[in-house]
Amino acid sequence: MCGFVALWNIGDEALAQKMVTKIAHRGPDAVEVVRGRGAPVVMAHCRLSIIGPEDGRQPIYDAGDLLVANGEIYNHADLRAILGESAFETESDSESILHLFRAGELRWVSRLDGMFAFVLATKTRIIAARDPLGIKPLYMARIGEGLAFASELKAFDGVAVDAVESIGPGMLYDSRDGLRQWYRTPHGAAEEEPGLDIEAVAGELRLVLEEAVAKWMLADVEVGSFLSGGLDSSIIAALAARLSPRPLKTFAVGTEGSADLRAAREVARHIGADHYEDSFTPEDVARVLPHVIYHLESADVDLVRSAVPTHFAARLARRHVKAVLTGEGADELFAGYTYHHAYVDHPRELADELTRSLNAMHNINLQRVDRVTMAESLEARTPFLDRDLIDFAQSIPATLKMRRTDPAARESTGETTEKWILRKAVADLLPESLVWRKKAQFDEGSGLVAALDEALRIVTGSSAPLDRAAEGALYERLLREAYETPERILAQAGTWESAERVTAG
Repeated sequence: MCGFVALWNIGDEALAQKMVTKIAHRGPDAVEVVRGRGAPVVMAHCRLSIIGPEDGRQPIYDAGDLLVANGEIYNHADLRAILGESAFETESDSESILHLFRAGELRWVSRLDGMFAFVLATKTRIIAARDPLGIKPLYMARIGEGLAFASELKAFDGVAVDAVESIGPGMLYDSRDGLRQWYRTPHGAAEEEPGLDIEAVAGELRLVLEEAVAKWMLADVEVGSFLSGGLDSSIIAALAARLSPRPLKTFAVGTEGSADLRAAREVARHIGADHYEDSFTPEDVARVLPHVIYHLESADVDLVRSAVPTHFAARLARRHVKAVLTGEGADELFAGYTYHHAYVDHPRELADELTRSLNAMHNINLQRVDRVTMAESLEARTPFLDRDLIDFAQSIPATLKMRRTDPAARESTGETTEKWILRKAVADLLPESLVWRKKAQFDEGSGLVAALDEALRIVTGSSAPLDRAAEGALYERLLREAYETPERILAQAGTWESAERVTAG
């Protein structure tokens, strides 16, 4: 996991150094600034060494081409075997991007399996691309006749640019051919076909889940797991614990005595994890709010509320590991949000809504996970968003995800059960009381709601709780105080409320 800056037709190494310094938290292990030999490019890279820690320095330079990349290519070993091991000079997974490009296939980028953003420069072209759902960030700006790329918006703060825009999920920009979408999320299935073998679907889903977790644990360093005590993170942790050569390190946070901490301890005992936890107070929340909002690059109320416990979890985990698995994506794939219950009798609309929300994750939940963990120099991995798992999950009918159920039945959480097929697929992994219990939002289960109310009173000096509008205004003020050019940040920020949901019925 890393951060980078690339300047095309802007021969300013000092500017590249200035920009990469603002995102140096993404990679504290090494910082490099390199001018291309024969190519009009300057690249800067800050590295968090996960794969090939001894010889994986970037930018990667080879025969006139220069590459900077952020993320992980999980099929890099297969690509090495196909492309020829003799072509590679390092153990870095990122080097496979460069040699795959040189192979000359028209859709070469589609061969990359993982979470990534990269910029590749030749003597005549610059190419930038992003993974299918935008797990890793990538921004582009115009500076005069040149182009500037960076991993975070804050790299452009105070820099005179004509415009800043996000390169979207599954998109590739080529200075020769323009912008194209190389990946489209498969559309979700709605209703069950007659005779569908539900047990077989659940069994296959389990296998795909296991493969995804195994793939996303690939690293030359120890990988841990966030463990909120909820279903999604518990599934990932339970599968990872079976694959780990040592007791899996798990991390949970909350207020003292919160439901999340209690549930996480129960799961950790069940899977035999090496468990760590930390509690936070309203005073802690008040202290970290400016830091969280600055790194989040958003003042959206819901994002900030979920980012605060993520910050404490990331800070705890970074004391012990460099990378963690998280449960993000399960709600979007398997209908896990409270509002999804309204779609129980409208499977076509539910399938459409899940597809829409998957495509919107990049500047909402995925932005939170990336920015807040990377602020602590921690790599977060999201196995539920594995490409093969997305494809399979989208083929599962929505009627198996949000399902009408008998509240008295064992395989039920009430009259309607969210993530029903996912629960069924992992029922043997975890205590039944967890698999079939009702879901709590992360900020609710962690005790954040009450702590945040008190923290906001501390920050503002108010004796009364802040309403939502006042809370949002405070977050925006804190963001504006943190940046020289805050409008640029606010213009790019996604919000939960701005997303136009598919109407149910």
